[in-house]
Amino acid sequence: MINNNEILETIQMIDSQHLDVRTITMAISLFDCIGETPKSTAQRVYDKICKLACNLVKTGEDIASDYGIPIVNKRISVTPISLIGANSLGYIEIAKALDRAANTTGVDFLGGYTALVHKGMTDWERYFIETIPEALASTQKVCSSVNVASTKSGINMDAVKMMGKIIKHTARLTKDHDSIGCAKLVVFANSVEDNPFMAGAFNGVGEGDAVINVGVSGPGVVKVALEKVRGRDLTVVAETIKKTAFKITRVGQLVAKEAAKRLNAQFGIVDLSLAPTPLAGDSVAQILEEMGLESVGAHGTTACLAILNDAVKKGGIMASSHTGGLSGAFIPVSEDAGMIAGVEKGSLSLEKLEAMTCVCSVGLDMIAIPGDTDEKIISAIIADECAIGVINNKTTAVRLIPVEGKTVGQKVEFGGLLGSAPIMPVNKFRPDSFIDRGGRVPAPVHSNKN
Repeated sequence: MINNNEILETIQMIDSQHLDVRTITMAISLFDCIGETPKSTAQRVYDKICKLACNLVKTGEDIASDYGIPIVNKRISVTPISLIGANSLGYIEIAKALDRAANTTGVDFLGGYTALVHKGMTDWERYFIETIPEALASTQKVCSSVNVASTKSGINMDAVKMMGKIIKHTARLTKDHDSIGCAKLVVFANSVEDNPFMAGAFNGVGEGDAVINVGVSGPGVVKVALEKVRGRDLTVVAETIKKTAFKITRVGQLVAKEAAKRLNAQFGIVDLSLAPTPLAGDSVAQILEEMGLESVGAHGTTACLAILNDAVKKGGIMASSHTGGLSGAFIPVSEDAGMIAGVEKGSLSLEKLEAMTCVCSVGLDMIAIPGDTDEKIISAIIADECAIGVINNKTTAVRLIPVEGKTVGQKVEFGGLLGSAPIMPVNKFRPDSFIDRGGRVPAPVHSNKN
């Protein structure tokens, strides 16, 4: 039985601590849309998405109204388009059909312009990856991802090298908008099939026809909870986060089950990630500072993030029958007011962010770097992140934005949830000979760990 205090507590979380459901994402299988020509495939893709997701936005708004829970985004993810377009190679035509479907259904973003090349690349996958810059520049809502490594297969360094070039090309094609195309492109190691968050969402080959995945948020709620235990030891801190994560996840579980029921879709997972926004009081960085750091990036930051990530998962798992996605804490720079402040104060560097990705939910996320950064340096940063993910058997990712025409000391403004970011310096020493070697980094041995 829920008592009055718990009801009031939840209302307070929503009203003043930014508790919300960050996204309802409908994942749709497109395997039955494969046609003989680009035109027929694109039309079938458009028709199926519009048919299954026509009520997605309205349903999200209805649930928000019925339960008083803000639902910020409604999104769609689809089967990796590299597979759907392999027969006809009409990838750009399909990308434009995806964008039209996103506009028709009224969703915020649509993810799944994706390739999975962690072990090798076919000719059509190589061609698909080359279309990514044009696809992102010629659409508004389509998001793209490429998985270039996995713990089982190692790191595809040919794909890693290629992605440095693709990110630079995407930045150039969208230079009139501060290279925003790169904000819709993520490179993964160990990508997951049921992630509801963009830009990396896609519907994996093991998923159903129409699946509802929900991502919760709530950094502000965790921070306020920790304010009440200032001075207590870290066991109390972890326990407080765990109990708070339980409450946050129960909200997500309720919304996910109700959305799946109303949309006649399968309930997939609740992603336990704490997703920040640029709003004051909705920051993962400020949670870490509440634990006792003068500023995020200080020595101790990685330990604090590890405590947070572990406690969030422990609390969330108790609250939902199906958890998945990325589940942990996101540490994007541009989307987190505390991270932005840390960069501007000089406490947070690219190297410290990389260290934090060893224990966080994803990786180097929404980081603006100088527009003249060489593509092989970007590839080397991707390789470093892949190594962390592959060796530690976790998901890692890179979403870098080399902003054309801007350099360190300047700032880029994306607006909305994408926020703003100071341009961060990168190490200028050259990794060219390493990247040019290509090939595949062997999968690690996990039976002899230390």
